[in-house]
Amino acid sequence: MKYRESIIEQLKNQPYFTKEGFSQLASGYSLKDSTISSYLVRSVARKDIIQLKRGVYVTSDFHLKHRNDTSYFFYLANILRGPSYISSWTALQYYNLVTETINTITSVTEKGTRNFTTKVGTFSYQSITKKLFTGFILEMGDFEFYIASPSKALFDLLYSKTNQFRGFSLESLDGHVESLRIDIDEMETGEREKFYKMVKEYMHHE
Repeated sequence: MKYRESIIEQLKNQPYFTKEGFSQLASGYSLKDSTISSYLVRSVARKDIIQLKRGVYVTSDFHLKHRNDTSYFFYLANILRGPSYISSWTALQYYNLVTETINTITSVTEKGTRNFTTKVGTFSYQSITKKLFTGFILEMGDFEFYIASPSKALFDLLYSKTNQFRGFSLESLDGHVESLRIDIDEMETGEREKFYKMVKEYMHHE
């Protein structure tokens, strides 16, 4: 087996890997840095590996095995730009509160707004202030990921849609939710109450 194929074989069980991780494995074969870089470029070109963002990859074999596993893509979203958590449209779809299919995986981060369009999907990140970087939980499983509660996911969606609730009134709140086709009646009573409380407290303090 050639060196390049051997390195990729060792990475097939990894949910993702970095350029540094690839180089570390390659260093075991006493390869030059230029050769290692060439291996990475060639592997992407031959579709043996998929670039997720600069310096971060996954093998095509691993992606193929998990392409129907939502938790894997949520896990990747947390990895590609962190700290972050799944929220907005994506989380609301996860909780069955929207009827339309949402293809872009939307997250919230303290960092700047950013999008990653990759061969495995599109990952969108909405910026939020540090004091609002709350209201999420850790979902356990084969792939762990942070995701907003239903109430926080809806809050984050409106926060983004209304440009941080500028020119927004509490009287128009239900109308905004309805216009977004969010089935808020399907949300648990406790979560609905938390949502209204979050909006009122935010608008009171801003």
